[in-house]
Amino acid sequence: MMVLWAPWRMEYILSDQQEGDCIFCPGENRGEDESRLILHVGHLSMVMMNRFPYINGHLLVAPVRHVRGLELLSQEEKLDLLTMVSRSVEVLKQAMSPEGFNVGLNLGRVAGAGVEEHMHFHIVPRWNGDTNYMTVLGEVRVIPEHIVETYHKLLPYYRKPNDNYGGEK
Repeated sequence: MMVLWAPWRMEYILSDQQEGDCIFCPGENRGEDESRLILHVGHLSMVMMNRFPYINGHLLVAPVRHVRGLELLSQEEKLDLLTMVSRSVEVLKQAMSPEGFNVGLNLGRVAGAGVEEHMHFHIVPRWNGDTNYMTVLGEVRVIPEHIVETYHKLLPYYRKPNDNYGGEK
């Protein structure tokens, strides 16, 4: 029998039991961005990597303000949030050359929201053949690149000044 070791999954398994700050509230300390996998914090929206990704480059885009639903956002926040989703798709195209994307928003626990209290979009890059027998039969995902490597690959794209995407915080 072959054993696939994934000790990093223990953090995910135990994360439901951990109390603490909201992962989507960026705070003022930009010195913790790398350890929190935060790629960008703008005036109204932020981008971070999913610590437990479906595949390399799985991003989360959230409003900076802590809100649980679209109806609670101002028009300016909605525009900024969707603009950042669009920018993030373009960043992934440039940095990782995916063949497609799944972009979604889970509202409510029954819809799959892991963090109900702070809404966020998922951006999942896709490649032909990225779902294989490991996922289907073994319920195991194979992520071919270390998450920190992917972070450093994407970070320069968010550090580039771009007047179309709002100011840095």
